[in-house]
Amino acid sequence: MQWYAPASGKPGRQPTFSNTAIQFCLSIKVLFGLAWRQAIGLLEGLIKLAGLDWRVPDYSTLSRRQQMLTVQIPARRSTAGLHLLIDSTGIQFLGEGE
Repeated sequence: MQWYAPASGKPGRQPTFSNTAIQFCLSIKVLFGLAWRQAIGLLEGLIKLAGLDWRVPDYSTLSRRQQMLTVQIPARRSTAGLHLLIDSTGIQFLGEGE
């Protein structure tokens, strides 16, 4: 996954975070039913636990960029628990349908 956006070659300020990173952040927010700042805190914790030195998009960046993206989660809401697995290979969601 490419977390930081590549240079677009267009004039003006380049985006810091890729669309994939914004999509991931919005997916975490929707999956866990969190408020913006709670989702940002969770993401900061997950990235720190994974041993990565990535920055997390701030509130303004997420709320502005979400208007250009559509979060699509191909899963139904389940009463069973959702497990988030973080190891050296990355972040995985485990649960029903795995």
